[in-house]
Amino acid sequence: MNEPKDKPASRADNLLHSPGPSRLRVRVGLITTLFGLFVFLVGTKSAWFGLQRTPTVGFVKISVFLVGLAIICLGGYTSLWGLWKGMERSIGADIGLRLVATGYLIAVFSGMADIFGFGSQPPPQIPFFGPIQALGVLLGEIVIAFGFLLLVPYRSYLK
Repeated sequence: MNEPKDKPASRADNLLHSPGPSRLRVRVGLITTLFGLFVFLVGTKSAWFGLQRTPTVGFVKISVFLVGLAIICLGGYTSLWGLWKGMERSIGADIGLRLVATGYLIAVFSGMADIFGFGSQPPPQIPFFGPIQALGVLLGEIVIAFGFLLLVPYRSYLK
């Protein structure tokens, strides 16, 4: 029988079957994260982009920076998950993923507390992003960062 001759593997085959990180997934995740950072900055520092209409932080600004934070979480998850290509994921990585989701929920419920009706400004009043809400969002971001640290595949880089 005619055996097919071994032909050299293409670059795409090498990238798909290489034991290292998925470069495409890491790059897409990093680009997504940078886009999320841009959206987050538009929500938090809208004056930098000439979009400051009022000096207060209201519903629209809170919504925009929370959407930006969600995009950052999605991009960070995508790029860090790409580093696990070809390896079994650890329990710490699974816990890290859950911590990222939990931290985002903490940030959403802290940032939207007035809109949901359990903040310092009940619904008839204009929503206000106060210092306690800012502390809650910061706590959520710290939990997200800790989750991202758990998603890093340390053992592959220690060899």
